[in-house]
Amino acid sequence: MFTSYKVEPFFDEMLKASGKPKDHYEKFYDMIKNFSVEELKEKHETAQLSFLRQGITFTVYHNNVGAERTMPFDFVPIIIPPKDWDIIEKGMVQRSEALNCFLQDVYNDQKIIEDGIIPRNLVEENPYYYAKQIKGIKIPLNNHIFLAGIDLIRDENGEYLVLEDNLRNPSGISYVYQNRYVMRQVYPEFFAKHSVQTLEHQVTFLHEAIMDHAPKGIANPRAVLLTPGTYNSAYYDHVFLAQQMGLQMVEGRDLIVTNNIVYMKTIRGLERVDIIYRRIDDDYLDPDAFLEDSTLGVKGLLDAYRLGNVAILNGIGNGVADDKAMYVYVPDMIRYYLNEEPIIKNVTTYRLEDPIQREWVLEHLHELVVKNVGASGGYDMLIGPHAAEEEIERFREKILETPHQYIAQPTIKLSRAPAYQGEEFYPCHVDLRVFVMRGKETHVFPGGLSRVALKKGSLVVNSSQGGGGKDTWVMKSGGLS
Repeated sequence: MFTSYKVEPFFDEMLKASGKPKDHYEKFYDMIKNFSVEELKEKHETAQLSFLRQGITFTVYHNNVGAERTMPFDFVPIIIPPKDWDIIEKGMVQRSEALNCFLQDVYNDQKIIEDGIIPRNLVEENPYYYAKQIKGIKIPLNNHIFLAGIDLIRDENGEYLVLEDNLRNPSGISYVYQNRYVMRQVYPEFFAKHSVQTLEHQVTFLHEAIMDHAPKGIANPRAVLLTPGTYNSAYYDHVFLAQQMGLQMVEGRDLIVTNNIVYMKTIRGLERVDIIYRRIDDDYLDPDAFLEDSTLGVKGLLDAYRLGNVAILNGIGNGVADDKAMYVYVPDMIRYYLNEEPIIKNVTTYRLEDPIQREWVLEHLHELVVKNVGASGGYDMLIGPHAAEEEIERFREKILETPHQYIAQPTIKLSRAPAYQGEEFYPCHVDLRVFVMRGKETHVFPGGLSRVALKKGSLVVNSSQGGGGKDTWVMKSGGLS
């Protein structure tokens, strides 16, 4: 099955350079070898159908037209041994703690700016910095980050690096569960032979973390999940989480603020709401405080928030910390707030506001990846080695016009893993979104969302750009059974 499979020059999650499986993949490799071509094809098709039957979809928008798609799924899992997971877990706890310290600081005393660690203009000119609306507000647990989704990659040496931080509305937990559900349904023999950490208690931890943010004096808080509605690309994620946690799912029109208290409209009258897990962006939360023409939010919500009558998760204004330009400074935040060295490093990043760095980057565009600091989902991005000359020139003009809007990074030889698509195994680039849940305690979701660039040769793992998902197995101590 793997005769034509090429490992080098990349780090492969499953195979050694010799083509033999790594120790933690051995049992899995032995099992998969025993399937016939027909069995593999059948299992692959069954997995795709399982997603379709359950309605597991996301929406891709092109020219303002939305198309529902099922998430492409690959049945070769990413398997993480305990010692690797231990490093990831510690690194994620450290990073999310430092980022929360930064958010608490920039919306209050701004010591990190006063001490010259981070340039003032990078904070105050950031479009996601909402000082006018929320500076000095006291929030439950001083916790701005209830849920973080931190994207990791591995380089050609197998070292984990942080690619980006998602601290606003990270999505994908539902797909982690559905990937596992499909694997258990279609490949039960895999689980019979492996000691894989389960996901069963993670939704409980997520629910507890939400309830930990209850406003002072509220003994039995009511929490709701606020969604923009069915047209949102992550709507499936919203429905899944609301159902699993037993939260009422609401839209802005279902809520009303009276005397600075938030209420939900029900057939039994108004019922008080204490915690809002919102899945809509800051700008749409309250037309009185943000965009006047927003129909998704709730008038007066910010006043209720300011007075401590309702908690909003994730915190308002978190975008100032997960901006791609601010990413450069996260290692400095870890040193400054925690007095520790980063456990997991950043990818080397060039800030194009700096004339010296910009000049070097413009000379090496064909070797680099360039990203818009405000974009996500793989949009407005240049992958130099794969780009046509006219695309490179277009990005050169964009950088010269608005240098602060872009960063550049080396084209890392992203690690790869086998994927089975179209009746063959071939190597695809992968990354991993790790979810960190923060309440009174911090929990790291065991595994997370492994995303795979299913187009041959592609480096883009985003589902909106043709990527798919894999199940992620964190092995229990003791390894394979």
